[in-house]
Amino acid sequence: MEEELYKTLPKHTCTWLQGIVTLYKYQGFWNSQTFHEKSMLAQSYKAQPSDILLCTYPKTGATWLKALTFAIVTRKKLDEVASANPLLTTLPHDCVPFLENHLEKIKANPSNYPILGTHLPYSFLPKSVIASNCKIVYMYRNIKDVIVSYYHFTRELVSLSVEDAPFEEVFDEFSEGVSSYGPYWDHILEYWKASQERPDIFHFVKYEDLKRDPRSNVKRLAEFLEYSFSIEEEKAGVVDDIIELCSFDSLRNLEVNKTGKQQVDEHFAMEHRLFFRKAEDGDWKKHFTDEMEHTIDKLVDEKMSGTPLVLK
Repeated sequence: MEEELYKTLPKHTCTWLQGIVTLYKYQGFWNSQTFHEKSMLAQSYKAQPSDILLCTYPKTGATWLKALTFAIVTRKKLDEVASANPLLTTLPHDCVPFLENHLEKIKANPSNYPILGTHLPYSFLPKSVIASNCKIVYMYRNIKDVIVSYYHFTRELVSLSVEDAPFEEVFDEFSEGVSSYGPYWDHILEYWKASQERPDIFHFVKYEDLKRDPRSNVKRLAEFLEYSFSIEEEKAGVVDDIIELCSFDSLRNLEVNKTGKQQVDEHFAMEHRLFFRKAEDGDWKKHFTDEMEHTIDKLVDEKMSGTPLVLK
């Protein structure tokens, strides 16, 4: 993207992050200059019909979705789900890399990455993704927990304490649609509308539903991906083994996820532990005032009207 273009775009410097992060609004969505540029570069990716694309807004369960999908798809290649899976020694985001973050690695060895992740809005996806008819899984989550998770993840990325990064300010920004890859509701609605036109290639998963009933949801996901579990596998406990392997506690307690770092680019490495904070439903209740709850409920009712998607 041309440097001059940024001078013409709506711009917002995040005060709660002490001015460290500046977001620009391009084609309806906010992001940093770096990630807008990565979005543009991602357009060169040539998707294949056999690809699986896992699409999420940040902090809606991407780590868990990647782990589950990877375990489902690769189980036939492994001797045993519980003892030979790369997830035991590798961050899920390295098993299933983000398209926009690791484009060159993916393009160099596309057969190594039949499953990819992305935070890109639907309108930012490479044109080849839609043309290829590859399978797209979209995961979404209660907006209140998303805000809280986004808050803690982002402030830790820039090494700010809770005292130095007021939650009230990130809440106000998020409610106005100003967040990385936001507005959150527009991110969801783009995928939802596309899924109504092409239900054969889309599968929606709600984070809270997956937590409440992992077995049924994992089986439905496997069926959509055309990796259904056989009766023999179910009797042998393969579904339950995958759920346990990919559970939050199992992944969080692995050494690689407690101590490792992921190199995002030549300037920045991200600690693996940041992907495993709480995964807790209702954590928002410790952060929201009654007024905040009322504000966000009213906003969601307005934005998600006409869809069956429940974000609150």
